[in-house]
Amino acid sequence: MTKKILLTSFTTWLSHHTSNASDDLLAEVQQRGGERGELIFLRQLPVDIDAAAKNAIALIKQQQPHAIICCGMAEKSEKLRLESCARFEEETLTTLVNLEALVKELSYTEISHDAGKFVCEGLYYQVLPYLQASATLIPCIFLHVPLITFQNRQIILDDFFLILQHLEQL
Repeated sequence: MTKKILLTSFTTWLSHHTSNASDDLLAEVQQRGGERGELIFLRQLPVDIDAAAKNAIALIKQQQPHAIICCGMAEKSEKLRLESCARFEEETLTTLVNLEALVKELSYTEISHDAGKFVCEGLYYQVLPYLQASATLIPCIFLHVPLITFQNRQIILDDFFLILQHLEQL
């Protein structure tokens, strides 16, 4: 059985950005096509928490994916970062995915406990409770993507495809 995985990315938000690394990654994955199960792309979400969450949740309802990877750009990061949680005021929501087990399989990815207090964390904070309240308990992770360069491109792709493989097996 082919498992559907929803992948999201954001558009740019600062004038010096020519692209968003999260969307650059998904563009590369999309170009490679059918290397993995059925991938559903929701690219270039607006940099607006409510609009991004509304778009993502609407597609989740429509497509009923097996798993979700929300992606955002971490311009100053050196590695991919799996976000363990999303916070708003005094509340912390955590992913149901065992990130410690996942990161053991990866060479260019680390676990982060700070999703950034911006639209990335806002999207994660709104999607997690929606999923955790559903009867299916769809696994969801948030992945921050560093700027993609010639030097790190392949290792980022390798880790990303291993993350996809891990989620397909859940």
